[in-house]
Amino acid sequence: METAICGRIALSPNQVLSPKSDIISVRWRQAFSFKRTMDQPRDSHGLSATGSGKGGGLLERPIIEKTTPGRESEFDLRRSRKTAPPYRVILHNDNYNKREYVVQVLMKVIPGMTLDNAVNIMQEAHYNGLSVVIICAQADAEEHCMQLRGNGLLSSIEPASGGC
Repeated sequence: METAICGRIALSPNQVLSPKSDIISVRWRQAFSFKRTMDQPRDSHGLSATGSGKGGGLLERPIIEKTTPGRESEFDLRRSRKTAPPYRVILHNDNYNKREYVVQVLMKVIPGMTLDNAVNIMQEAHYNGLSVVIICAQADAEEHCMQLRGNGLLSSIEPASGGC
């Protein structure tokens, strides 16, 4: 979809360059302002063909803005990401994995996870049966959960009621 922003008539190249129609050349003259000196040559439509010289032969072209139907702007996408409800990634205790291994996996899978935080999460899951690993957007929570499961840890996600 094309929209002319400056309010001038937008013509396609086929319409402008077609010598068959005199209406097109009239529209061209009406749509664009130009200056022509007496020594500048003219094209088949009677328009100035050169752009150099004192009088200037440059023609203004309308600014065309192309938009894709149904596509949201970056602002709309950022706003929808911010308003998406947060989800908790929960680590469940198991009797199969060593504590050191759980800490290593947490540090590998969760971005920005420190050793101290990973140890605290592992300890809480060990003593209480489960622990919240991270609160984030649903897509990220699903990805972290799948990575934890892929490394042999029991994990799940749930909507976070309190927010981030």
